[in-house]
Amino acid sequence: MQIQFEGNPVELTEKTTGIDLVKKLNLPKSVIALKVGERLSDLRTPVPENSEIKPIYIDSPEGLEILRHSTAHIMADAVKRIFGNNVKITIGPSIEDGFYYDFDTERPFEPSDLEKIEAEMKKIIKEDLPFIREEVSYEKAKEIFSQRGEDYKLELLEELKGAVITLYKHGNFIDLCRGPHLPSTGYVKAFKLLSIAGAYWRGDERNKMLQRIYGTAFPTKEALEEYLNRLEEAKRRDHRRLGVALDLYSTTEEVGGGLIIWHPRGGFVRTQIENYWREQHLKRGYSIVYSPHIGRADLWKISGHLEFYKENMYSPMEIDNFEYYVKPMNCPFHIQIYKSKTRSYKDLPLRYAELGTVYRYERSGVLHGLLRVRGFTQDDAHIFCTPEQLKDEVMGVVQFAVDLFKTFGFNKYEAYLATRPDKAVGDPAKWEEATNSLREAADRMNIKLNIEEKGGAFYGPKIDLKIKDSLGREWQCTTVQFDFNLPERFDISYIGYDNQKHRPYTVHRALLGSMERFFGILIEHYAGAFPVWLSPEQVVILPVSEKYNEYAKSLNSMLIEKGFRSIIDLRNEKLSYKIREAELLKVPFMIIVGEKEATSQTVSVRTRGMEDLGSMTIEEFIEKLSDAARIPICQ
Repeated sequence: MQIQFEGNPVELTEKTTGIDLVKKLNLPKSVIALKVGERLSDLRTPVPENSEIKPIYIDSPEGLEILRHSTAHIMADAVKRIFGNNVKITIGPSIEDGFYYDFDTERPFEPSDLEKIEAEMKKIIKEDLPFIREEVSYEKAKEIFSQRGEDYKLELLEELKGAVITLYKHGNFIDLCRGPHLPSTGYVKAFKLLSIAGAYWRGDERNKMLQRIYGTAFPTKEALEEYLNRLEEAKRRDHRRLGVALDLYSTTEEVGGGLIIWHPRGGFVRTQIENYWREQHLKRGYSIVYSPHIGRADLWKISGHLEFYKENMYSPMEIDNFEYYVKPMNCPFHIQIYKSKTRSYKDLPLRYAELGTVYRYERSGVLHGLLRVRGFTQDDAHIFCTPEQLKDEVMGVVQFAVDLFKTFGFNKYEAYLATRPDKAVGDPAKWEEATNSLREAADRMNIKLNIEEKGGAFYGPKIDLKIKDSLGREWQCTTVQFDFNLPERFDISYIGYDNQKHRPYTVHRALLGSMERFFGILIEHYAGAFPVWLSPEQVVILPVSEKYNEYAKSLNSMLIEKGFRSIIDLRNEKLSYKIREAELLKVPFMIIVGEKEATSQTVSVRTRGMEDLGSMTIEEFIEKLSDAARIPICQ
């Protein structure tokens, strides 16, 4: 029989497996699976006749997923070997940069258990057990898992009646799984178990709490070591730790989970961001608007939020015999502004921007510092335009976002096009039209779009921009969403060239995402050492003794008068202690003044990171500070 291997014909005998093909073509051992058409296949599976075959290497995205999923099975096997029937297995997928497996245990796992499990995993890997795929009937699968007492597998089986059921086994371990997997356990060369967490079965807090073990695996020990080093650096940069250390923000049980209290230092950074945000919006033709925090239920019925988004909205309150909801979105209010008067095509485009605080329900288990909250301020805007203006408006938003990213120190990003989800409103043909409009706008800007199938909002497709931070991690910030539903639902229109009513197109967009989340990203990107223009304090003046306090005060007043953020440390402490405190607060510049400086009317300057710039005149320091504090506007 014949196949096409990477476009070249290859003659094979019947029942040739992927392993046979690898040997025949003398492919490296880093080939761990095959892509048969659009389907991934194990090397132990026979190759279909007339198929188009591509190799899957272990360090490719698909290969890493297979490696990590296989390692999750090895981990589950190790847990069963150690704890036996005291543990029931549930699910264990690969995830970004790793894998996890959830277990129902009689007692919670402890950190010391991870060492035991790792040791057992190493034994399983050394045994080099083949991963065997087997297709079975529902009845056979039920018999297998019933004999093993695996209740969670039996529950999952109930959803697979009538479907092809595949099992994967290595040694005595059997799991319900689609695969594919590595040829054998011996292919795993570098792995590490990372942490233990609680997780509800199927993510539902009404179900039993399970024990989740997270881990990761890489093709080489060097790659694993590099990843573990990045993890340590990420811990050092964790915004939750730095938020406390730098006195930026807090959360308290008294206020409630997911609700952020901004402290003066964090509040200042936010103010700087917001001031720059407003300035740039006004320059680009936006009008700044404000809207209420609550609205009547009818508003959310018309918008569709009560139908499609109610699970994320907080319970209604009654005012004057009417139901009101706390707003999860700003869009219906901006629609009301548009509807307040008759609009002409000459008025369009209209761009309404708002730093609007919204509230959305999140389970307590997913709350995460500033990154996942219940109340946040969205840098929101809605653009009302004619169909002919749409592409230019989308291009303008994307360019605006890229310019903002660069100003805040993010030079790399990825773009994603999210298409129609299963749960959506509107004519599919209009969805296709809108999706093509977004795609064409990106093409005109030479922006490559990654496709996120079914990732759009219920009311329209979108383009997402994800920035990459100093550790190479992706963070979604910008969203540009096309919406043809709200104009219909609220019956808004404009008078066209023909003096007839026409429906405007609406673009929802957020550039930074939310003030809370973007602030958390900034903290981690800079490890709390903000650029000078964003720093809560730009200069701290440190007199070596109280004899020089007056000179220090005069310097402080001069810097403040010139618009710099200067503070003075007059505490009766040793200079070394004051320097260490300023370094911990990550203040960009330290001015040290003593007898020499007071006599010569100069300053001795250190930078954050303890670089000694030596002595200079006050005028020279002001010039240096002015250059450092300049906003890096990138347009």
